[in-house]
Amino acid sequence: MNNELLITGLGAVTPLGCGAETYWQNLLRGDCGITELPEAAEAALPIRRAGQVRDFQPRDYMPKPLMLDMAPFSRYAYAAAVQAAEMSGLVTASDRVGVVMGTALHGIDYLAQVQRSMDCEGKSGDPKLMTKYMGNLAASQFAIHHGIQGPSLTVGTACSSGGDAVTMAALLLQSGMADAVMVMAGESALCAAGLQSLSKMGALSPTGESRPFSEDRNGFVPGEGGGALVLETAESAEMRGAPVLGRLLGWANNTDAYHPVSPQPEGKQAAACMLEALRRAGLRPEQIDYVNAHGTATPKGDLAEAAALHTVFGEKVPPVSSTKGAMGHMMGAGGITELIACVKALETGLLPPNLGLTRQDPACRLDLVAPEAREGSYRIAMSNAFGFGGQNSCLIVGRA
Repeated sequence: MNNELLITGLGAVTPLGCGAETYWQNLLRGDCGITELPEAAEAALPIRRAGQVRDFQPRDYMPKPLMLDMAPFSRYAYAAAVQAAEMSGLVTASDRVGVVMGTALHGIDYLAQVQRSMDCEGKSGDPKLMTKYMGNLAASQFAIHHGIQGPSLTVGTACSSGGDAVTMAALLLQSGMADAVMVMAGESALCAAGLQSLSKMGALSPTGESRPFSEDRNGFVPGEGGGALVLETAESAEMRGAPVLGRLLGWANNTDAYHPVSPQPEGKQAAACMLEALRRAGLRPEQIDYVNAHGTATPKGDLAEAAALHTVFGEKVPPVSSTKGAMGHMMGAGGITELIACVKALETGLLPPNLGLTRQDPACRLDLVAPEAREGSYRIAMSNAFGFGGQNSCLIVGRA
């Protein structure tokens, strides 16, 4: 039996545009999707800039009644999933197709909006609040409208949710519970309640500039959006003649068991996660050609990840970049959109730049792809996603 797991469809709704190819081309070009927030939002928010979704028309992907029944994070994930399904040619109406959703903060922005309307405007509650706010409803709505009757799971492991959703899909496929899985993720958390909390703990950049691995980095810039991919067994893909875009070779998840917010300073468990993904893939560290780092531009986080990379690769760390300098931190959705960047990098032979780099922190001794995309021949890439609670996710993909 061929146990290979293949990626056959991609979808993206990002601050760099909609559609995997548009997102990728804008990323390569060095565009920045971090922009000024509307004046109306600024008054209540502790920041002035964020990675905001642009060029997105929900009606292009869903009927109006469904659009009105979903919070923004669900719309982003749903639209990305529609794109991925179309690219893959996946026939979703089956009990052999599953869906896994990843999100860190669910519909926190919509919940805050409803509460504000009740407190400040005297409005009554929304009868559909729960079905809009709950994280699993994005997957449920996609299943309902596309006839998916297989396993449906939602992963909420903070900012590693997207990566862990891919891992969960791989486990479903290997267990025989499904032949193909729609993996989707969405985030929309540009609301005062959440951002005030992040700001007070010192996680956000006060200047609104994302500078991963820079000496003057000062925190992350929040972003929003969605990502999706179709993951299926080689047998399933071959039977229906699906396009093969990449191969999922390895995956891993573990926890720091250290602190609710701060990473373990030496990145010990992050390194262990990468090593487990390599073990599962049957690969040696020197076979990795590129690392898409978590790289949020927080002082502690970037140092811990750099230390973890040196534990795994020694002094021969492969080229590294963080795409968060271009889009901000898409939280639960980032794990998938960053994996898409890895798939496209292997396909095109171009590594995305580490946008926002000013003076590289000498404590982060990495071969950073900056200031422009780098051309070469690349066969295998690693994507890291870490989250509050000490969550660590690592995925390894191979060229189709």
